[in-house]
Amino acid sequence: MRKLAMVAAAAIVVSGCVRADADRSHGPASTSSTEASPSADPSGVPVSTASPSPAGVAVSPAVSPARTSTAAPSRFATLQPGARLPAGDQCAGWVRARPKKENKGVNRAANSVTGQHVDASTFGGGAGLAKRVDGQFTGTTEEILRWAACKWGIDEDLVKAQAAIESWWRQDTLGDFGTDAGACPEGHGLGADGQAGKCPQSYGILQNRYPYMKTAFPGAMRSTAMSADLAYGIWRICMEGHETWLNTVERGQQYAAGDAWGCVGRWFSGRWHTEASEQYVGRVKDYLNQRIWETPNFQQP
Repeated sequence: MRKLAMVAAAAIVVSGCVRADADRSHGPASTSSTEASPSADPSGVPVSTASPSPAGVAVSPAVSPARTSTAAPSRFATLQPGARLPAGDQCAGWVRARPKKENKGVNRAANSVTGQHVDASTFGGGAGLAKRVDGQFTGTTEEILRWAACKWGIDEDLVKAQAAIESWWRQDTLGDFGTDAGACPEGHGLGADGQAGKCPQSYGILQNRYPYMKTAFPGAMRSTAMSADLAYGIWRICMEGHETWLNTVERGQQYAAGDAWGCVGRWFSGRWHTEASEQYVGRVKDYLNQRIWETPNFQQP
C-alpha cells in the first residue's frame, strides 16, 4: 500500500497544546488537472447557503465579497467551489479596517516579514490558484489569519482553530522530526534543532511540510503570512476538486469538491476521510467549539 511520509504516532507538546503527529503528510501522491464535480460537504456543511454549520462554520454562496461590498466584512465565511476569490490587497484593506491586538508576541518579527511565490509543482493540480500564493501581508497574528481566510474563502474561525491545533499560533513551532537528511531545509540539518540525528520537517503557524513544499521555503519558515497563505491555498485547491489523486490512494470515501472538512483532514493525513483524518478534524472542531483562541491561557502578548 502506497503511503506518503508516514510518521510514527507521537504526541508532541507545542507551546501548551498537544499535537498528535500520526500518519502526517501534506503532499500529493501525483498531480492532476481534472476537476471533480462540486458536492455537499459530507460533514453536513452546505456549500450554497449562508447559514452556519453545527460546528459554527459559515458558508457563503459563490459570490466574491470583493464584488458585493466595499465595506469591511465583520467576518469571513467559506465560499463554495467556483466562487470568485477576493484579491490579497482587497483582503488586506478589509482586515486592517478592523484591527486586532497582538496576542502572540513571539511572532512579531515573523509577522513583519512577507513571503514569496511558489512553483505550481507544489500543488496537486490547480496551477492557476497556486499563482496567488505570495504571503504579501503584515500585521498581528490574528490579522494574518483573517487575511488568509479572506483571500482563500475559508471560514476565519475554522482557520483560527486549526492554527491553534497546529502551533498554538506560534510561527516558531517545529514539528514532524525525522531522520531523513534529505528532508531537512538548509540550516536545519540533522541534530541542529535539539533532537540528535533528526530534523524538523514542518514549520510555522500552519506547520508547512518542507519535503512537499520546497519552493515555499525559506518563506514558510520566516513569514507567518507565507505559512498561512500556502496552507489555505492548498486547502482551496482541494476544495475546488483539483486533487483527484486522492482517489488513487487509501481513502474512506471518494474525493469530490466542496467538502470543507475533508480538505482540513487531508492537510493532516494526506488522505481523504481516513481514520487519522477524521480524528484530526474532530480536534479542530473541538477547538472551534471552545473558541480556544479567546481563552485566557491562549493569550501570550
